[in-house]
Amino acid sequence: MALSEQLRQQLLTYQRSEITEERIYRRLASIQNDPENRRILENIADDEKRHYEQWKTLTGEDVAPRRATVLKYYWISRILGFTFGIKLMERGEAGAQQLYSTLPAEVSSAEAIIRDEVEHENQLIGMLDEERLRYVGSVVLGLNDALVELTGALAGLTLALQNTKLIALTGTITGIAAALSMAASEYLSTKAEATTGQNPLKAAVHTGIAYVFTVVFLILPYLVLASFWTALGCTLAVAILIIACFNYYISVAKGLSFAKRFAEMAGLSLGIAALSFVLGFLLRTFWGVEI
Repeated sequence: MALSEQLRQQLLTYQRSEITEERIYRRLASIQNDPENRRILENIADDEKRHYEQWKTLTGEDVAPRRATVLKYYWISRILGFTFGIKLMERGEAGAQQLYSTLPAEVSSAEAIIRDEVEHENQLIGMLDEERLRYVGSVVLGLNDALVELTGALAGLTLALQNTKLIALTGTITGIAAALSMAASEYLSTKAEATTGQNPLKAAVHTGIAYVFTVVFLILPYLVLASFWTALGCTLAVAILIIACFNYYISVAKGLSFAKRFAEMAGLSLGIAALSFVLGFLLRTFWGVEI
């Protein structure tokens, strides 16, 4: 079939995308310890190679993968988890898949094959099992509690104490104690719910670590800034940033709504902070405390 130069370049772009994804899946499969995950990733890589060969029958040309893209998604997957990396990559390719409908009638058979195989890939991706996502509920518990409780506590302490070092000291003690308490509660809760299939100790560790890291980031402005008002503003901004980053991760990795989850967590954290700020003002005024 004779192709116009414009159509040929379009098909070569699709072809390059397929071989690039094949290399990514193949590399991720090679570092998997779980045999089932390795098998699934290898099957997806095989699908991508078939996509590539399908386009090659039309273009008659071999193309090289985008090596920078392979490295990019490989390291994203190594650092943030292969499920996140794969779904982020597939999300980025969703727009390209929509362009298949713009292909002329003479390549409609190839379009149908690609659509069938894309659906197959989505089914395979849904079968992937990653430990860090099994404990995402524990991370949410630690993160959400730290954001809600500590932003509220710091807002109240800021107006009550009006001293960055005292606020940082009090907030750190409060945060670490709360982290240990939450980790212990998660351990007992997970142990009591034997049907979850989670390891109680791992669940506790995920909750505790999420809590402690959140505490560190929220306290940091009070350690480096002299103005307690500026520190409070930075802490609230950090809280919003943490909420945004975490919910973006979850929205990609688990296919959930970003806007809804972000609005809920941000509303809770900022709402509690506002109430605590008012409470700190009232208690300071009522007791006549001056520091």
